[in-house]
Amino acid sequence: MNRRWIIGALAALAALPTVAGAQTLDSLKSLLSSSDPVVGAVKSALGVTDNQAEGGLGSILTLAQEKLAKGDFDKIAQVIPGSQKYLDAAKKLGAVTGPLTNSAGLNSAYSRLGIPAEKATKFTPTVLDAVGKVGGDSVRNLLAGALK
Repeated sequence: MNRRWIIGALAALAALPTVAGAQTLDSLKSLLSSSDPVVGAVKSALGVTDNQAEGGLGSILTLAQEKLAKGDFDKIAQVIPGSQKYLDAAKKLGAVTGPLTNSAGLNSAYSRLGIPAEKATKFTPTVLDAVGKVGGDSVRNLLAGALK
């Protein structure tokens, strides 16, 4: 029943000739295809591209992985579906070219992804909020501590 409704809704939206209908369809497709709530939150809040969201998240995870013990990093990775995919994306997209070591390195990674400065300043807090909603305050605080 739900599948029929979604397919019918997509078909109805696709039939809309207006620009607003096209934007609605794109938004709906994005919501349906995004299996990671953290990436979805970043894209929605900041209006960044898929590559920017995934590469930025991968950069954050890279810094966390550098600074945390394996067990602590694993707690963070467990609440972000496909975390290894994001680590790999950050390298593939050229955001991470070596150790990040600190927040300045993270900001450089954002810049290499083409994330404008006004969005980059909001990127880390947006990810922290999303991780907190998915994994709770303890995981959020663990990640925040690694990003200082």
